[in-house]
Amino acid sequence: MHIPHVLIVTVYFLVILGIMVLVHEFGHFAVAKLCGVRVEAFSIGMGKRLFGWVHNGTDYKICMLPLGGYVKMSGETEMEMIQTSPTETNIRQAPSVTDYSDDDRTGVKTLDPGNFNTKPRWQRMLIALAGPIANFILAIGIFTVIAHFHHETVEYLQDRSELDYVSHNSLASKTGVAAGDSIVRFDTVEHPSWQDVMIRGSLKQNLVVPFSYVHDGKRVDSSIPVNFTGGPEDFSPDELGLIPRMQAGPVLVSDLPDATAPAAVAGLRPGDAIVSIDGHSFHGTEATGAYLKDGGGKPVTLVVAHNGVNRTVVVTPRISPTQNGSPAYRLGFAAVPPPVVTTRQPIGAAVATAWRDFTKSSMLIFDVLGGMFKRQVSVRNLSGPVGIAQQVGLAQSMGTWKVLELMAGISLNLGIFNLLPMPVLDGGMILFLIIESIMRRDVNAAVKERIYQAAFVCILIFAVFVIFNDITKLSFFTHKPS
Repeated sequence: MHIPHVLIVTVYFLVILGIMVLVHEFGHFAVAKLCGVRVEAFSIGMGKRLFGWVHNGTDYKICMLPLGGYVKMSGETEMEMIQTSPTETNIRQAPSVTDYSDDDRTGVKTLDPGNFNTKPRWQRMLIALAGPIANFILAIGIFTVIAHFHHETVEYLQDRSELDYVSHNSLASKTGVAAGDSIVRFDTVEHPSWQDVMIRGSLKQNLVVPFSYVHDGKRVDSSIPVNFTGGPEDFSPDELGLIPRMQAGPVLVSDLPDATAPAAVAGLRPGDAIVSIDGHSFHGTEATGAYLKDGGGKPVTLVVAHNGVNRTVVVTPRISPTQNGSPAYRLGFAAVPPPVVTTRQPIGAAVATAWRDFTKSSMLIFDVLGGMFKRQVSVRNLSGPVGIAQQVGLAQSMGTWKVLELMAGISLNLGIFNLLPMPVLDGGMILFLIIESIMRRDVNAAVKERIYQAAFVCILIFAVFVIFNDITKLSFFTHKPS
């Protein structure tokens, strides 16, 4: 990776992170102000103050460390300040002792109306909820903008899971599924799209999942092991031998970049349609590549159509590197990619699409969290700052709309993560407030302090683990020499 690209990705990462923190903390800040809580500081970043301004008693500031941020409310100690980042989340505690202020004129201690801890518990719950809700609103807003201005759909990913080819001696082939069959269940999803298969497969590494398909009009219930050890982002159905039908028509040649490649030598031209290979009709380069691999490099007979005229050619594949650098048998032509439909939805339809994307993504996150607790989902699916930066780099290379889509996903993840019922998160504070409401008294301050300290240590250990997990997934550690 070149240094200029690293710098660009770093800037994108810091901007995205800053927006996430700003929105989350503004949620806490806005509701705190509405509830009459005195906010002493609103910080983007951690550590030493670089610059800012003070207005109505609140220090709005930018701090040196660009990871995280916090809102400091009256009545909170340093340990209780809200800190938000992909790996450092809310560290906050509500003391059970009510704070008072001295009246200089009378010398009498009175309740401080601006103190966070003097507010009713329901108001403190609202303040805690406001940060995650702000993240949810941001995610829905971004999804709406994308749907309204650039709703992009890769057709085959949204279609039913129809098979173009099944690799020989693959995990899928052992179930009896064949080309032309349709997958009607994968894991817990009935009638999945190819996108569902890709997502579920990436989450179920080294597990056996329910697998059903329709063959000759009859449903066959089976199971398939997802024996895949790469990173979740590298999983695709062909790892199991399942090759998607990617388009309705045949593979089309768009270019012949190498004049010495087998396809060029055989006389293929841009605009040619690959009608069949050895009598098999394929509808995507994934299927043709898998078929050539199964053939072990032996010559193949192609029926090629150009301007409605068919001709037959014999081509011998040769080994060449693929996009990920691994060698494979190839004919040496560039194909027209699968159809992608881009539309601009009316605002009403865009909001409906955004809500569907939001709810579907939310359910997936809960499935992942539940799967981890049940040891059904690999912890390799977790990403911290390093992993997020990698995703930002990939999204940036694919364009602005992919960056926005990633931002929506990060905001949604951040909101849900902060609602987990752990003491150092917003959800933990809400849990304590619910318990105290039921008990009709505060939890002992000393007990609560010990719980928060233990939880804080656990969060630090978790953060170290996630960062280590990110680093071990880097290509430097995962690259295998050919």
